[in-house]
Amino acid sequence: MAAYNATKAYGNNKVLTATPAELTLMLYDGAVKFANRAVDALEKKDYENTNINIQRCRAIIVELMSTLNFKYPVAEDFKRMYDYIFNLLVKANMEKDMESLQRALEEIRGMRDVWKEVMAKAKGPQLVLDTN
Repeated sequence: MAAYNATKAYGNNKVLTATPAELTLMLYDGAVKFANRAVDALEKKDYENTNINIQRCRAIIVELMSTLNFKYPVAEDFKRMYDYIFNLLVKANMEKDMESLQRALEEIRGMRDVWKEVMAKAKGPQLVLDTN
């Protein structure tokens, strides 16, 4: 029980101290995790867990949409992509369609990977001072 509480405290602290970019990455990672779980459940014809995990993934996509700042033109592109993923998830859930679910997972992974690259480039090369 103590290990669980320590893990939970670490997770809470990680979220509380994360930058907005890191929080976005956490959301993408969560969406990937739940989409993967939905794929596994659908393969097993476990429709209850398929539904639960698709719903969780959809909730994350909605959260990502709510963070868009439309004063930047690129936000429209992100919104279209999130709408597309959301609709794939709805279709996958309603029709138990593995192809739609896999496509949604691929798109989320792609967006997450691009986000990681953007974060890495934003940090830029680290300045190393020569102290000699």
